[in-house]
Amino acid sequence: MTVATPEAPPAALPPRKPRKIFLVVGLVVAVALGIGLFTSIGTNKNAGPPVAGDPVPSFTASLVNGSGTVRVSAHGTSGHPTVLLFFGDWCSICHTELPQLAATVRSQDAAGGSLSRIRVVGVDSGDLLSNARSFVASSGVTFPVADDENLAIISAKFFFRGDPYAVFVNGNGTIAKILGSSISPSAFRTDERALIPSGS
Repeated sequence: MTVATPEAPPAALPPRKPRKIFLVVGLVVAVALGIGLFTSIGTNKNAGPPVAGDPVPSFTASLVNGSGTVRVSAHGTSGHPTVLLFFGDWCSICHTELPQLAATVRSQDAAGGSLSRIRVVGVDSGDLLSNARSFVASSGVTFPVADDENLAIISAKFFFRGDPYAVFVNGNGTIAKILGSSISPSAFRTDERALIPSGS
């Protein structure tokens, strides 16, 4: 009768020396990751809501009150100050505020002068296009209004929650002031005047 004897453990293998190629590849990857980390710090300025001094977030959208598109760009203001008005038919404050601001813009345009050279752009947020068109028309709006039914501008670009908002943009494309509450026509004109360079 044969008795099975336990197998002896395999002899320990001598330790393997790391191959130089793996050391080189590991070092290159570590350096690349380090460079990526340190060069990206402080460069993602668009990770949160814009503040005064930041470039205005750029966007292009279909017009609510017309055909074609409206475009806003920090690099395309051509020295013209701009006011962005955010509103929606669903916003109760906007029903009081927008007709007054629309009348103010119409009177400024009719009068000519420095305030008439300030570009005003509306952004209708969260409304079906038919509701947006009806609201803009009934409010007497004559300036271009961007369609933001899906909140791609107000939420994804500006990080605003709800309406109304007003963003006053200098001629160089930087934000001068952001208002997140209702605004009177007199306050609107005051903030517009602050956008006009002295001597203009």
